[in-house]
Amino acid sequence: MTAQPTNLSGLDLRAEIDRLRKERNAVILAHYYQRPEIQDLADFVGDSLELSRKAAATDADVIAFCGVKFMADTAKILSPDKIVVLPDLDAGCSLEDSCPPDKFKAFREAHPDHIALTYINCSTEVKALSDVIVTSSSAETILAQIPESQKIIFGPDRHLGGYLNRKFGRDMLLWPGVCIVHEAFSETELLKLKAQHPAAPIAAHPECPPHIVDHADYVGSTSGILQYAKTMPGDTLIVATEPHIIHQMELAMPEKTFIGAPGADGNCNCNICPYMALNTMEKLYLALRDLQPRIEMDEDLRLAAKKSLDRMLDMASGTVGLGDLGAKPFGA
Repeated sequence: MTAQPTNLSGLDLRAEIDRLRKERNAVILAHYYQRPEIQDLADFVGDSLELSRKAAATDADVIAFCGVKFMADTAKILSPDKIVVLPDLDAGCSLEDSCPPDKFKAFREAHPDHIALTYINCSTEVKALSDVIVTSSSAETILAQIPESQKIIFGPDRHLGGYLNRKFGRDMLLWPGVCIVHEAFSETELLKLKAQHPAAPIAAHPECPPHIVDHADYVGSTSGILQYAKTMPGDTLIVATEPHIIHQMELAMPEKTFIGAPGADGNCNCNICPYMALNTMEKLYLALRDLQPRIEMDEDLRLAAKKSLDRMLDMASGTVGLGDLGAKPFGA
């Protein structure tokens, strides 16, 4: 076996990644929160489930998922016969971390009359313990099909669950998880920014806390926010989600201005997802070269998790294929 170089200095990483993509028959996926150079070389850029479904529909042998671990796990659930690699196995998610499977299992057992409606930002084990998975844009469609008399556990994002409770008068029991990125936005700084741009609408992800969502003109998934940017009135938009989505907005609409909502110090950098930032060009090259780190999964666990994903796809069938299961306004 030929020894592989360990010093990557001097390598044309873009060219090497393209070479390995062809040699491995690989498809490269990049979430909207990835750094621009990774988005620019990906075969598909989008929301997590949308990416996994697109990859499953290809004849690729390898999926290189530039995102976080639960996203790569979802790709493996939907494409068990493909090799799935994640450039950095430490690329996790604060929402997934907030909901350990053993504690979620005990919580479910303590509320046997509740069904579990669970946000896709969770581990495979938690998906297997859930009844229906939702995305930020399919949640409304799915919740509308569940009788008001049915008691529901919603996790792990208490902000998304709370938004749904307020909007639809439900009383779902909320798991206390949050996204550290969306939790970092400052209402005070947002209002200062709005005063500087009074005509600019605000688009926010529903993972944001209520004091941010309540100021938004549009609330929706990252794909939904991107679609809103294309159809919004005016030429300036304040964006309250991870700022790397702005790269796709600027590519699609160079004539418009996009401003990232600020954190407590008025600087948007604190809202960059530290987990997404772990993926780099160097790590993507090594993942394709070595086919590591590889996502492995017990088949019984995969099938159990797939049941809750399949229920979501069935219940949200009217919006499947439009962004992250839907590109219309959240709540429309």
